[in-house]
Amino acid sequence: MKCPYCGYLESKVVDSRPADEGASIRRRRECLSCHKRFTTYETVESLPLMVIKKDGSRQSFDRNKVMSGVIRACEKRPVPYQSMEALAAEIEQVLQNQMDREVSTARIGELVMERLKALDEVAYVRFASVYREFKDIGTFLAELNNLLKDK
Repeated sequence: MKCPYCGYLESKVVDSRPADEGASIRRRRECLSCHKRFTTYETVESLPLMVIKKDGSRQSFDRNKVMSGVIRACEKRPVPYQSMEALAAEIEQVLQNQMDREVSTARIGELVMERLKALDEVAYVRFASVYREFKDIGTFLAELNNLLKDK
Protein backbone atom coordinates (compact mmCIF):
# COMPACT_ATOMS: atom_id res chain seq x y z
CA MET A 1 0.00 0.00 0.00
CA LYS A 2 1.45 3.36 -1.05
CA CYS A 3 2.10 5.78 1.82
CA PRO A 4 0.00 8.97 1.41
CA TYR A 5 2.77 11.02 3.06
CA CYS A 6 6.00 9.94 1.36
CA GLY A 7 4.81 7.64 -1.44
CA TYR A 8 6.82 4.63 -0.24
CA LEU A 9 5.23 1.36 -1.41
CA GLU A 10 5.83 -0.77 1.69
CA SER A 11 3.81 -0.61 4.90
CA LYS A 12 2.87 -2.94 7.73
CA VAL A 13 -0.57 -3.53 9.21
CA VAL A 14 -0.69 -2.37 12.83
CA ASP A 15 -4.38 -3.00 13.55
CA SER A 16 -7.26 -4.59 11.65
CA ARG A 17 -10.97 -4.60 12.54
CA PRO A 18 -14.38 -4.88 10.86
CA ALA A 19 -16.11 -1.68 9.73
CA ASP A 20 -19.53 -0.77 8.28
CA GLU A 21 -21.20 -3.66 10.11
CA GLY A 22 -18.81 -6.19 8.61
CA ALA A 23 -19.09 -4.89 5.04
CA SER A 24 -15.46 -3.74 5.05
CA ILE A 25 -12.23 -4.03 7.02
CA ARG A 26 -10.48 -1.03 8.53
CA ARG A 27 -6.70 -1.35 8.67
CA ARG A 28 -4.22 0.92 10.47
CA ARG A 29 -0.93 0.85 8.62
CA GLU A 30 2.54 2.19 9.33
CA CYS A 31 4.88 3.26 6.54
CA LEU A 32 8.19 1.40 6.71
CA SER A 33 10.05 4.48 5.45
CA CYS A 34 8.66 7.57 7.25
CA HIS A 35 6.91 5.61 10.08
CA LYS A 36 3.72 7.68 9.81
CA ARG A 37 0.40 5.89 10.27
CA PHE A 38 -2.61 5.94 7.98
CA THR A 39 -5.93 4.11 7.61
CA THR A 40 -7.15 2.03 4.68
CA TYR A 41 -10.48 0.30 4.08
CA GLU A 42 -10.85 -3.00 2.27
CA THR A 43 -14.21 -3.83 0.68
CA VAL A 44 -15.52 -6.55 -1.59
CA GLU A 45 -15.44 -5.54 -5.22
CA SER A 46 -18.93 -5.77 -6.60
CA LEU A 47 -20.17 -5.95 -10.16
CA PRO A 48 -20.95 -2.54 -11.61
CA LEU A 49 -24.56 -1.49 -11.45
CA MET A 50 -25.77 0.47 -14.48
CA VAL A 51 -28.47 3.12 -14.25
CA ILE A 52 -30.79 3.64 -17.21
CA LYS A 53 -31.73 7.30 -17.36
CA LYS A 54 -34.97 8.77 -18.74
CA ASP A 55 -33.35 9.52 -22.10
CA GLY A 56 -32.21 5.90 -22.42
CA SER A 57 -28.54 6.59 -21.73
CA ARG A 58 -26.64 4.48 -19.23
CA GLN A 59 -24.14 5.36 -16.55
CA SER A 60 -22.72 3.58 -13.55
CA PHE A 61 -24.55 3.84 -10.24
CA ASP A 62 -23.24 6.59 -7.99
CA ARG A 63 -24.30 6.42 -4.35
CA ASN A 64 -23.21 10.05 -3.94
CA LYS A 65 -25.98 11.15 -6.31
CA VAL A 66 -28.58 9.38 -4.15
CA MET A 67 -26.99 10.92 -1.07
CA SER A 68 -27.03 14.46 -2.51
CA GLY A 69 -30.74 14.14 -3.37
CA VAL A 70 -31.53 12.90 0.13
CA ILE A 71 -29.46 15.67 1.74
CA ARG A 72 -31.25 18.27 -0.37
CA ALA A 73 -34.66 16.86 0.62
CA CYS A 74 -33.71 16.75 4.32
CA GLU A 75 -32.20 20.25 4.36
CA LYS A 76 -33.18 22.16 7.54
CA ARG A 77 -34.98 19.08 8.87
CA PRO A 78 -34.14 17.24 12.13
CA VAL A 79 -32.77 14.22 10.28
CA PRO A 80 -29.36 12.97 11.47
CA TYR A 81 -26.68 12.61 8.81
CA GLN A 82 -26.17 8.99 9.87
CA SER A 83 -29.81 8.24 9.00
CA MET A 84 -29.33 9.75 5.55
CA GLU A 85 -26.17 7.69 5.02
CA ALA A 86 -27.96 4.55 6.18
CA LEU A 87 -30.80 5.26 3.74
CA ALA A 88 -28.38 5.61 0.81
CA ALA A 89 -26.46 2.48 1.87
CA GLU A 90 -29.69 0.49 2.18
CA ILE A 91 -30.81 1.53 -1.30
CA GLU A 92 -27.42 0.60 -2.76
CA GLN A 93 -27.58 -2.78 -0.99
CA VAL A 94 -31.10 -3.48 -2.32
CA LEU A 95 -29.94 -2.68 -5.85
CA GLN A 96 -26.74 -4.76 -5.52
CA ASN A 97 -28.75 -7.75 -4.23
CA GLN A 98 -31.06 -7.86 -7.23
CA MET A 99 -30.13 -10.17 -10.06
CA ASP A 100 -30.41 -7.53 -12.78
CA ARG A 101 -27.29 -5.36 -13.21
CA GLU A 102 -29.34 -2.52 -14.75
CA VAL A 103 -31.82 -0.34 -12.89
CA SER A 104 -33.92 2.60 -14.01
CA THR A 105 -33.82 6.00 -12.39
CA ALA A 106 -37.55 5.52 -11.74
CA ARG A 107 -36.83 2.47 -9.56
CA ILE A 108 -34.15 4.34 -7.62
CA GLY A 109 -36.51 7.30 -7.10
CA GLU A 110 -39.25 5.01 -5.80
CA LEU A 111 -36.84 3.35 -3.36
CA VAL A 112 -35.72 6.75 -2.07
CA MET A 113 -39.31 7.94 -1.64
CA GLU A 114 -40.33 4.75 0.24
CA ARG A 115 -37.56 5.25 2.75
CA LEU A 116 -37.93 9.03 3.03
CA LYS A 117 -41.62 8.62 3.82
CA ALA A 118 -40.69 6.59 6.90
CA LEU A 119 -37.78 8.88 7.82
CA ASP A 120 -39.31 12.36 7.46
CA GLU A 121 -42.59 13.24 5.75
CA VAL A 122 -41.54 16.78 4.82
CA ALA A 123 -38.37 15.47 3.19
CA TYR A 124 -40.50 12.90 1.39
CA VAL A 125 -42.80 15.60 -0.04
CA ARG A 126 -39.80 17.72 -1.07
CA PHE A 127 -38.19 14.79 -2.87
CA ALA A 128 -41.47 13.69 -4.45
CA SER A 129 -42.21 17.19 -5.74
CA VAL A 130 -38.94 17.23 -7.69
CA TYR A 131 -38.92 13.54 -8.63
CA ARG A 132 -42.52 13.39 -9.81
CA GLU A 133 -42.26 16.85 -11.40
CA PHE A 134 -45.45 18.27 -9.92
CA LYS A 135 -46.88 20.58 -12.58
CA ASP A 136 -49.31 22.52 -10.39
CA ILE A 137 -50.64 22.89 -6.86
CA GLY A 138 -53.38 20.30 -7.55
CA THR A 139 -50.94 17.43 -8.03
CA PHE A 140 -49.01 18.64 -4.99
CA LEU A 141 -52.17 18.64 -2.87
CA ALA A 142 -53.15 15.20 -4.18
CA GLU A 143 -49.81 13.82 -2.98
CA LEU A 144 -50.27 15.49 0.41
CA ASN A 145 -53.78 14.00 0.68
CA ASN A 146 -52.37 10.53 -0.12
CA LEU A 147 -49.80 11.02 2.61
CA LEU A 148 -52.48 12.02 5.13
CA LYS A 149 -54.70 9.10 4.06
CA ASP A 150 -51.82 6.65 4.66
CA LYS A 151 -51.50 7.91 8.23
